[in-house]
Amino acid sequence: MSTSTEPAASAAASPSRRELNKAATRQAITEAALSLLRSRGPGNFTVEDIADAAGISRRTFFNYFGSTDAALASVTHGFLDNAIQQFRLRPADEPVMESAQAALMALADPMTVAPLAELFTLTQQSSLMSHSELEAWDHCREQITAVARERAAGTPNAADELYLRAFAGSVISCGKAAMEVWFARRGADLSPASLAELRQLLIDAMALLGSGFTTAQPSSSSSDSRSS
Repeated sequence: MSTSTEPAASAAASPSRRELNKAATRQAITEAALSLLRSRGPGNFTVEDIADAAGISRRTFFNYFGSTDAALASVTHGFLDNAIQQFRLRPADEPVMESAQAALMALADPMTVAPLAELFTLTQQSSLMSHSELEAWDHCREQITAVARERAAGTPNAADELYLRAFAGSVISCGKAAMEVWFARRGADLSPASLAELRQLLIDAMALLGSGFTTAQPSSSSSDSRSS
């Protein structure tokens, strides 16, 4: 009996062709938007430009995104959603701080943060994307709160709402701080060494949060890392 249910379960877990096609279209739109951002700069291209570059219609574009900024912000959403998924997969009895740190560690390949880092460098001189980027980080904050709430519900001493929201907000602030410090040091440098430093800064920022900011300054924040 078990053998007859396994294929069905496997099929249910696998994305359908339609879902795969939608994901491919969404990715094509995002890549086209990022390519135009590289070549033209913020605010210098339209929805029609993105649609043409992605090989789709304007109507199809709006089936996925509401604006050019939203298409670009999907880069941030993608990275943050990946981190949330890693957080969700951590053991239920693990302290939430350890889970959050482990989630970042799971993003082991520095190239995982490359699209996020590139978008950050290309939009620092423009306020055009500030709203969409803020929405992406706020979405992640809400997701962290929701996952932490789910985990806390199964513990004898469940954390209260203030703790959960303060924790999620602190995690997001640490992520933003790491990005800002990295950009101040590296600018538009997207080399493997620079991306590895960004990843380490994200981990170090979480370590500072976990220690209550009482530990010595992480080694990656030293002047040595700036000279690498």
